Amino acid sequence: MPSISVAELSKHYRVPVRESGLRASIRSLIRRRHRDVLAVDRISFEVEPGEVVGFLGPNGAGKTTTLKMLSGLLHPDGGVADVLGHRPEQRAKEFLSQITLVMGNRNQLSWDLPALDSFELNRSIYRLDAAAFRETRDELIELLDVGRLVDKPVRNLSLGERMKMEIAGALLHRPKVLFLDEPTIGLDVTAQRKLRGFIAEYNSRHGATVLLKSHYMADVVALCERVIVIHHGRLLYDGGLAGLSARFAAHKTITITLAEPAGTLDGYGTIVAREPLKATFEVDRSETSRVASRLLSDFAVIDLTIEDPPIEEVIERVFAEPDQRSETP
Repeated sequence: MPSISVAELSKHYRVPVRESGLRASIRSLIRRRHRDVLAVDRISFEVEPGEVVGFLGPNGAGKTTTLKMLSGLLHPDGGVADVLGHRPEQRAKEFLSQITLVMGNRNQLSWDLPALDSFELNRSIYRLDAAAFRETRDELIELLDVGRLVDKPVRNLSLGERMKMEIAGALLHRPKVLFLDEPTIGLDVTAQRKLRGFIAEYNSRHGATVLLKSHYMADVVALCERVIVIHHGRLLYDGGLAGLSARFAAHKTITITLAEPAGTLDGYGTIVAREPLKATFEVDRSETSRVASRLLSDFAVIDLTIEDPPIEEVIERVFAEPDQRSETP
């Protein structure tokens, strides 16, 4: 049975519309105009227990709206969501005790208290057994390497340290499903890497299901074998990370290292980098094998590599698709 099951899930917002200026302000007092914005447009997917799935899309694609519906903060306007056998919008106690939502730009810990005190508050909220709570708390403190920080007021911690505390506080009840909304936002490279390692370790130890929204592709590449891509509220892709390039990238990159300088390299593809003994081409995906064979035949090649374009470039091309939907005034 899937941990998360979504069928034709939709959400729209009614947004006021007003032109600038005093006359428009007065007119809006008498007759206010609105338009409907479809934030999530009939998306469907499933996530199996223990999966770590990347949830990708540009700003405004509907990712956070979807996570809020799956965690019970928003009610859907259409379709059905099921998380661990529960309808999230009903916010049943059994459901809330098995999930967590971590948002990188939101705080849940008390600003002026040490994190340990906020952890105790969470223990009371979730009515956790004292011995089990201490075991989990100590495990999280060890995994996140924050033992020297938990007795400091949260306001005295750096952004990276504070984010680690937020993660620890959100996992004290050992949730089975983690909704992570930009958990590494604003962190330096070292802190991002450590937090990614922690998420992977928690998933391995407890078999937790993770739906990860992140604009840092390093997070997705490190943690996710599968990605779900939405754009303009609609599902564009659901599958393996490797398959994303095959679906949306029309070319591959061929890089050759030569034994001796060559003359012209025209006719093999689009040259994107050229050195005396090295060249990189963009080649149509269907022509990759033929071009590689020609290069090996025509030149004394020391090394030849064929690669998909960087995943960031692929995602950028996906997001370049314009929105053809009309909005209802």
